[in-house]
Amino acid sequence: MTWLPTDFVHPLRVELPGGYHLRPISGADADIDYPTVMGSRERLWSIFGEAWGWPAETMSYEANKKDLERHAAEITAHESFNYVLLNDAGTEEFGCVYIDPPEKAGADAEISWWVVDERVGSELERDLDSLVPRWIAGDWPFEQPRFIGRDLSWKEWLALPDAG
Repeated sequence: MTWLPTDFVHPLRVELPGGYHLRPISGADADIDYPTVMGSRERLWSIFGEAWGWPAETMSYEANKKDLERHAAEITAHESFNYVLLNDAGTEEFGCVYIDPPEKAGADAEISWWVVDERVGSELERDLDSLVPRWIAGDWPFEQPRFIGRDLSWKEWLALPDAG
């Protein structure tokens, strides 16, 4: 069994209230992604650092762009998905959603997300927190998705046995 059905078509745009949307990220997003990530780097490291080693304090613009290009290639190949959270004009980034095949046993997908420091505790974060599980349940073919940082902590996730 593969991670996704061969005929699965991933969503290209997902609307959020208040004039925001999610869409697949690309290397062309580096100009807005790099300052967004680095502006929230310390908090993002506290969330993702132990598990992913991201975002490194010394991450360069070029390294970030290559990372986004890798994400775009993974999306095209349906290996994993990184959606960027943008304003309607697509000129300002507010966070990301990651949809990945399971690294740990007991799930068929692992989903995580974040918003920029300035939006922590905001209506936008609450809308994203509400949307992601509904979106995954409604538009994705998963039976046992795991919401890391929500259903269980990153520390608990790291302690799980590896998948397969």
